[in-house]
Amino acid sequence: VENERYKRQIALKGFGNEAQQKLLCAKVLVIGAGGLGCPVLQYLAAAGIGKIGVVDDDAVSLSNLHRQVLFSTQDIGLLKAERAAFVLKQMNPEIEVVAFPIRLTTENCLEMLQEYDIIIDGTDNFETRYMINDACVLLNKTLVYGAVSQFEGQVAVFNAQMNNETKGVNYRDLFPEPPNEGEILNCEEAGVLGVLPGITGLLMANETIKLITGNGIPLLNKLLTYNALTNAQYIISVSAGNDTSLLIPDNAEAFKKTNYNLMCTSKQFLNFEIGSEQLNILLKAGNIELIDVREKHENADGMEFANLQIPLSQLNEKLSLITKDNLVTFCESGKRSLLAAKILHDAFGSEKNIYSLHGGIHSLKKYKQAQNL
Repeated sequence: VENERYKRQIALKGFGNEAQQKLLCAKVLVIGAGGLGCPVLQYLAAAGIGKIGVVDDDAVSLSNLHRQVLFSTQDIGLLKAERAAFVLKQMNPEIEVVAFPIRLTTENCLEMLQEYDIIIDGTDNFETRYMINDACVLLNKTLVYGAVSQFEGQVAVFNAQMNNETKGVNYRDLFPEPPNEGEILNCEEAGVLGVLPGITGLLMANETIKLITGNGIPLLNKLLTYNALTNAQYIISVSAGNDTSLLIPDNAEAFKKTNYNLMCTSKQFLNFEIGSEQLNILLKAGNIELIDVREKHENADGMEFANLQIPLSQLNEKLSLITKDNLVTFCESGKRSLLAAKILHDAFGSEKNIYSLHGGIHSLKKYKQAQNL
């Protein structure tokens, strides 16, 4: 143990060299190098976790920097996993940091998680959350979970044994199935206070250190909720659901065949979706109303066509503004627009042709770039 680097920890009563050695021998996989992942990675690296894996296929963007303080303006455009690994090694050259600049899928998930002792979920979408949870259950891996939205953060420890008799609960015991489309917005859609992922990520790092060293009382079978506006926090107990095990694939083969994307999509709405190429055809034909259902505070860039702006929260109240027969709803990612298409279909029935733009303006931008439009 390098005493000079870690001596403030080692000096703690009940910690000492023994706990520090446990940290140095631990292997932790952090999935997501975003708002939650950045503080987790920084403090675990500083604490002396022996091996840290970083999984993220995204690149650094300007909008990340108000909360992802591991990165700087000069890092924009670089792959998060690779840049994070480089910075962490500069912080602590005594540890091993492995970058995985790839998307986690059912094909590679089990193999990747198998090598690590503790898995940390710092992702921001339900598809990946459920996949990670199910993989941890199959592999019997402890999962440290965190989530943030606007001013509120959550932290929990899943799939960890409390004692020899009590089996740890998993994410599905708290949320058995994904919410409906548009019911819960991600940070891109709802916004988030920049310091909140930092606070939540530090709580996640703290839980990880407690689990590894055996110090303190981890949030086993408990969910902590923190409100950044009021500093109010409370802890609720989570009990095992009777039927949640039926929702998790039985084995690795079944896991690889599970379509988590489809599971987290409102299947009954899929017939409303069109792609950017179909949209281009409709635009050329004319008599089409593009409806932007994003909230007013969101950036309205990305559309070169005239559109009607009606936030999803006001859609039912402003149906009278819609006059054309062919309607295409869109948002940032395509999730809220799918729900908007369902609302319009319920309101107008077969009177109008109603569609949702799959992938939102991101899809349209990529299509334009590919076609040099």
